[in-house]
Formats: sequence, C-alpha cells, structure tokens
Amino acid sequence: MNDVLAELALRHGVPGAQMAVWRDGRLLTAETGEEAAGSGRPVTVATAFPLGSLTKPFTATLAALLVADGDADLDEPLSEQLGELRAGPGFTLRQVLSHTAGLVANTAELPFETTRAGWLARHASELAVYEPGTVFSYSNPGYVIVGHLVEEITGLDWAEAVHAMLLRPLGHDRAAPVAVGHLVRPDDRPRPVQEQSVPPLEDPAAGLRLSARDLALFGAAHLGLGPGAALLDAATARSMREDVTEGLAVGAYGLAGGWGAGWSRYGTWFGHDGTGDGAWSHLRANPSTNTVVALTANGSTGARLWESLLGRLDETGLEVGDHPRDRIDAAPAPAPPECAGHYANGGWSCRVEADDGELLLSVAGAAPVRLLVGKDLSFRTPSDGGSRAAIPYRGRFLREPATGDVDRMQITGRLCVRQN
Repeated sequence: MNDVLAELALRHGVPGAQMAVWRDGRLLTAETGEEAAGSGRPVTVATAFPLGSLTKPFTATLAALLVADGDADLDEPLSEQLGELRAGPGFTLRQVLSHTAGLVANTAELPFETTRAGWLARHASELAVYEPGTVFSYSNPGYVIVGHLVEEITGLDWAEAVHAMLLRPLGHDRAAPVAVGHLVRPDDRPRPVQEQSVPPLEDPAAGLRLSARDLALFGAAHLGLGPGAALLDAATARSMREDVTEGLAVGAYGLAGGWGAGWSRYGTWFGHDGTGDGAWSHLRANPSTNTVVALTANGSTGARLWESLLGRLDETGLEVGDHPRDRIDAAPAPAPPECAGHYANGGWSCRVEADDGELLLSVAGAAPVRLLVGKDLSFRTPSDGGSRAAIPYRGRFLREPATGDVDRMQITGRLCVRQN
C-alpha cells in the first residue's frame, strides 16, 4: 500500500497523503510524503489533515446519538427544539442533515468571533430558500444549526462534544501533528496554505482535522466494528444512511447518488468527501462487506489521487462506490445559449456566459472555465488530461416544467435560481 500511495501522490503532485483500509476485520494503513512540502516532517499514521466537509458526518453522528437518547427528534420541526427557529420555516433535523431543508448554501461573511447562538438568533429568518422537503440543495448553514443544537442539549462546545462523544472512544490523539494544505500547480512547486479559511462559526460543517486512520475507525464504528463498535446501535446507524432524496422534485446530483441523515450514498456504499484549502479527504463504507476505505491528502489535486487510488483498488478486486466527476450523463451537444445567465443561492452565486458557441462558468467571481454540456443539460468542466488537472465542477441546468425555460442550475449539489 505504501508504494502505491507514494506513486500516486507523486503523479498528482500531492505533498503528503494517508490511506486506511478496514477489511476482513483488520485495519491497514499507509503514509507518504511530508506534512508541509520541503519541511522534512514526514506524514505519519497520526498526522491530522483538514477534513473540510467530511466533518459533517461527525456532527450528524452527534445528533443521531442525541436522538437515540431521546434528547432530540429527527422528524419534529426543529423550531420546537431550538427557540431561535420559532419564527422560521418548519424544517426537521432529518431534512437538515440530508440537505433537503431548503436552506441557503453558505453563511455570509461574519466577524470571526460570531457564536453559533448569536448567528442563528440574528439570521434565522434569512435561511430558507426552498420549501422544506421538496428539493436537495447542499447547505453548510444547516450543519451550523445542528452544531448549535448539540451545544444546547449537551452543554458542551461543539468541539468538546465531538472529542468526548466520538473521538476519545476511537482513540484519537488530540496532540497529533497537523498537515497544511497546498495549492498544486502544474509548472511550479506546491504552494503551502498556512491557514484554513473555515471560521469557528462553521466548524460543525467543515472544521475537523483527523487522520485517515481516524476516518477508517469512524466508518467501522458505523458498521458496528472496531474500537467504536459500541458508539451506535445498529438501528441508529442505519437511520443515518437511508436515502431520503428519492422522489424529490430535484434530487441529489453532482456529489453522490443519494443522501441520508448525514451520509451520502454511492450504490451499496455510503460515505462523504471533503475539501479544504489545498486539502481533500474521502471516506467510504460498505455494510454488506464490512469494508471501509479512507484517504487524506494535503494537495488541491487530492481528488485526482482518490480517483487513481480507486482504480488501483478495483484492480485488486475491491470496487469502491463513488460518483464520477469526469462524466456528463448524455451525449455531448452544442452549448445552448439559453443557459447563459446569473444564478444564485443566497449569497452564493455563479455566472454562465455564452461565448462563440461555448458556455463559460465563473463560480463566486473566479476566472471563467469552459463547460462541456450534454443533451440533457448535464455539464462538467473539462480537465486538460494532465496528471495535475484540477477536479472539474459537475452539475446540470434545469427547466421550469410549465414553460420549459431554463430557470435553475444545480452545481456541486447547490441548487441555484436564475436571477433577472
């Protein structure tokens, strides 16, 4: 495993990486590279990597434990469990955890010291974009709400609750060294990213730093295995991974095949991906084979490393569930100019421009990139075919059923509405 990981990390320009596999009752780990490029500090089995959104299943698991203890309810309106939401829409905890509550994609930029209680008290009335339970739209603020719920019920800060209720039973070392992210550039050395841009407010959505070993043991705990086997009863674990997006007007797209109360679905596998500033993390678990696979990487091309690793595992007979990012779902077609426009979800926006028969996408003000579009209006951004190409966006344009006009765009799971 070490040789394979080292080879793939070198190919994709990733300074350091870890992988962990739980299979046949055994945990195997591999490490390669450095915590920071040129530092001379090797990645070890204990090195913690920024998880980004792979933090969310940990926050969801805290909520699930509170539900199992009778302190919270998955299907009652959260407004009955959090006073700050009394004037808001009637979404449930299950809907928040599965990104079906109709909430905005991201929080607005706020002072660094903003607390979750203060944020929610001030912004609760601004969070709803869609009717709860009607569409899938990925939301970071939803997990800020869940983090606040955990704090209200346990009396602990979210970070302390994660450590006491989840990480300590898994044997996580709080003093572990931390890898820094890197921007991987095709023709230059990786550039370190010294600080992650996640504010403390959003820690329940994207703030954890853990190792691949920690991730694998966490995945195993959801299968009732390993040192965390007693964390969750089987019914609670199943309730978190049951897909709730089937039958929605707009389902999960661009990130996974479906979504449960904290876990994304990839066929028979469940898991989650995370991206930070110059870092990627991935976790998959299969309850039918009791197999878990985890990867952490401190380079912006970590998702490419993950895809290559899955190919190697497939060659050994271990086919891991994933959601292809380099594919459109229908035959390529000329880019329809009617898709051009400005699309937004709360304060998160993107712009599509028609240019000489092509569509150019600019996300959150970034430089525009070309779109490859299918006949069904699914799209992706192309890679250049190089080993260090950035991971593409994947999504689709949607038509208003009554008129047939293109009125929405779903990208990285976020459902954006066309603006006039």
